[in-house]
Amino acid sequence: MVKRQEEPKKGSPAWMSTFSDLMNLLLCFFVLLYSMSSVDEEKFQQVIASLQSTVSILSNGGATIGDGEMISAGVRQLEFLDSYYKEMTNSMAPDTDTEDDGKGNFIEEYEQEALNESQEMADEIEVALNVSGISDMVDVTFNSQYVQLDLSGAILFESGKADLVTEAYPIMDKIGKILERYNKHIIEVEGHTDNVPISSSRFPNNNVLSMFRAMSVADYLREHTNLPDANLKSSGRGAYVPIADNTTAEGRARNRRVEIKVYNSYSSRTN
Repeated sequence: MVKRQEEPKKGSPAWMSTFSDLMNLLLCFFVLLYSMSSVDEEKFQQVIASLQSTVSILSNGGATIGDGEMISAGVRQLEFLDSYYKEMTNSMAPDTDTEDDGKGNFIEEYEQEALNESQEMADEIEVALNVSGISDMVDVTFNSQYVQLDLSGAILFESGKADLVTEAYPIMDKIGKILERYNKHIIEVEGHTDNVPISSSRFPNNNVLSMFRAMSVADYLREHTNLPDANLKSSGRGAYVPIADNTTAEGRARNRRVEIKVYNSYSSRTN
């Protein structure tokens, strides 16, 4: 009796599938090696900077790369990548002891741009104060974070009190109109006092008094302008940040003040 020969199964033999997978893996491996051999330094810097600024990504620097193992691969990470990463991050770190080497100057450029914007804002505010006729009542200064408007406490409050006097309303109205130009910016009101102790049923100390004075100014701006409530902040600093000598009457008068800080667009992103 002649046995019928079994017909071969359709498709490729099973060993060819395994062989094909192996070839694909080898191809990917050599392509990866080739891509690493021609790293674009500028792009690599940008990638590292982006990873460093992201929470919990490469937070331990080069040790994260060099000391671990590649997930699900079972092989050690390439040692040269660890040294290359450390070299690149060190070159990007600001060097305070030497002049800028051209690789980390983006920090200085950022600060300069922020300072330029603050100066432009300060110039605009000073012009507006002159037009409003209250430039002699407001001192304007600026830095790379904000423009600061200083108002004497004597024109806003009675001694030992935190409610705005009626005479201060027209001044606050004009300042509010100016601040409305910056309604997308963070605006912070700070109250300051001299170091003469105060104690009353409402204000047990200068810290509380300065806080309530700042709140009075901030609340007035909320009620009489279109500034977003979320962009207005207030705080009391008491006598801890004097700008003049508290041993003289003139110095104490200068220290009794309210500061309005208008943050530029760079600082408004993080405040």
